[in-house]
Amino acid sequence: MALPTTARVVRLTAAPTGLPTPEDLTVAQEPLAAPGPGEVLVRNRAFLVFPGLRTLIGGAGSGLPLPHIAPGDALFGPALAEVLAAPEDGPLHPGDLVTHLYGWRSHALAEASRFTPVPADFPDPLALLSTASAGYGGLSRSAEVRRGDVVLVTGAAGAVGTMAGQVARLLGAARVIGTTRSPAKAERLTAELGYDAVLVPGERPFAEQLAEAAPDGVDVVLDLVGGEQLTAAVDAARHGARFALVGALAGQLAPERPGGDAPAVIDAFRVVTLGLALRGFTGLDHPDLEAEWRERLGGWLRAGEIAFPWTPVAGIDRAAAALSGLFTGDTFGATIVEL
Repeated sequence: MALPTTARVVRLTAAPTGLPTPEDLTVAQEPLAAPGPGEVLVRNRAFLVFPGLRTLIGGAGSGLPLPHIAPGDALFGPALAEVLAAPEDGPLHPGDLVTHLYGWRSHALAEASRFTPVPADFPDPLALLSTASAGYGGLSRSAEVRRGDVVLVTGAAGAVGTMAGQVARLLGAARVIGTTRSPAKAERLTAELGYDAVLVPGERPFAEQLAEAAPDGVDVVLDLVGGEQLTAAVDAARHGARFALVGALAGQLAPERPGGDAPAVIDAFRVVTLGLALRGFTGLDHPDLEAEWRERLGGWLRAGEIAFPWTPVAGIDRAAAALSGLFTGDTFGATIVEL
């Protein structure tokens, strides 16, 4: 079979003013080199659209695990692909499924070490595109969910939050509360994904809603938002509550902010007197986490104990609009472009 000699690639054409729009991106047909020694060529089947791109495109934030994206650069992110060509003496073979970080393009060429094989018996390979491993890590490593805990997940309708509520329950939580900007999404989270209550900031004072949903306070907070929701969560915390700070949606979704911060006012006196623990989570601090997550996710999927919610997007030409829709709240769960 002849190998492809061109690839379609999504590139940033202009630095956005505020949130990125489809006009800031373009899809280009570009030459694709033949595989060299030790290289693997893959055809992408799907890739993830994720809010962290706002930070990378906006050029904000420091100490990030991924590079910023400047005008002219290609976008990137988690992808699921089929191997087209690989070294004969290597672990990969044509037809194998792999995951990698060269999304936002039709084909990718890189060293074999850049690709992670997908086990042939994995029940739903698309689920491996989800960034929910961050939620799992935050709950299991940073906050250490215990049996009987009351858990709050902010930003519960996205790729991390839709699975984090289910994970919290599987880890022993007795009550799981979420937040989302959409009443319709709140209904789905309770009806389909097991959240006991879902709060919609803006309908009523958020602190008031949280006090009603957790009258005795919360033990664990998986915070994907920051801002006023983190403020209220600290005020609602029980003695010894553990916070895993995983995301910054309050800053990433705000057109007037650069996407690299999410300021929050925190009552430091309450943190001290209640012995609260606030820890930022990054996967770089837990190099063994991804393999552990894949094993547990596969087992939960096989047993029917967890669902993987996602919004499909048909074709690379719609990827730019999907990114814009992610910021305006048009999607539920993981947003995945299928090729």
